[in-house]
Amino acid sequence: MGFFERYLTLWVALCIVVGTLVGHRWPAAFERLGSIEWAQVNLPVAVLIWVMIVPMLMKIDFGALRQVGQHWRGIGTTLFINWAVKPFSMALLGWFFLRHVFGPWLPADQVDSYIAGLILLAAAPCTAMVFVWSNLCRGDAAFTLSQVALNDAIMVVAFAPLVALLLGISSITVPWATLVISVGLYIVVPVIIATGVRAWVMRNGGQARLDGWLARLGPLSLAALLLMLVLLFGFQGQQILAQPLVIAMLAVPILIQVYFNSGLAYLLNRKLGVAHCVAGPSALIGASNFFELAVATAVSVFGVHSGAALATVVGVLIEVPVMLSVVRIVNRSRSWYERPQAGGI
Repeated sequence: MGFFERYLTLWVALCIVVGTLVGHRWPAAFERLGSIEWAQVNLPVAVLIWVMIVPMLMKIDFGALRQVGQHWRGIGTTLFINWAVKPFSMALLGWFFLRHVFGPWLPADQVDSYIAGLILLAAAPCTAMVFVWSNLCRGDAAFTLSQVALNDAIMVVAFAPLVALLLGISSITVPWATLVISVGLYIVVPVIIATGVRAWVMRNGGQARLDGWLARLGPLSLAALLLMLVLLFGFQGQQILAQPLVIAMLAVPILIQVYFNSGLAYLLNRKLGVAHCVAGPSALIGASNFFELAVATAVSVFGVHSGAALATVVGVLIEVPVMLSVVRIVNRSRSWYERPQAGGI
């Protein structure tokens, strides 16, 4: 990994601090940025999302879907966690903690919005950062690539209906028009652009030229991520400093969800006899969230100052350090994982 990727946690922490402090100090400036919208989509955030996501999506060869059969047990486990467990468990955790356990200490008019933000966070499996997590746990690159390609293909058609279903279950009004626009802007269009550019580069220079493009675009993508963090935490700066207890309460279901889903995926893979180099990234993909999409959709659907936007930003706040702890657990437990099981598979 490069210098910036190696110290990503530090850069993220600095951006969070800078964004929060600047947003608290100059709220009017961020209000003006937050008001730059089209069809309820915040344009500064949209531009940064595109600059960040497109280079990351260019790494994905959707032809890798042909390799799915080679790792069918790991793929099946991750799909089960991503689409049948994680969104529903997050909706349940949000309902339990935010409506009941923490309900008396939360602003009543924001509880629905907080839960909506948690659902958005859990409904899309991570796309970009997964490559970093997989590399850190020495994961099988072919598996990671094919799993991400498959998840992205599913997400194009499943994200909006799944979010709508869970928002409906949680008795939250579904703004279908804005939700569909968000899916188009933050999933469909970037996938089309990235796939088209990747195909053009491969036709006109092959893998070597693509690697050169990715090397040049990588720092730009990372810079967009960090700038977006400054912007998002700037939007929420006053709320974060004024409501530290709310931030802590929102973090609880997110933390439980990450450890529960990564642990479940890891154990299921072990039970199925999946190699550790596949089980590691499977657990990480199963637990991590496409927080860029969640934040963008929350901002588009509910507004930059909404409880939903704040909940997704809390997801950003804890995503990197928590996922690094999961990487550490996966690496340190390798000898246990590879130990023969009683009754073995």
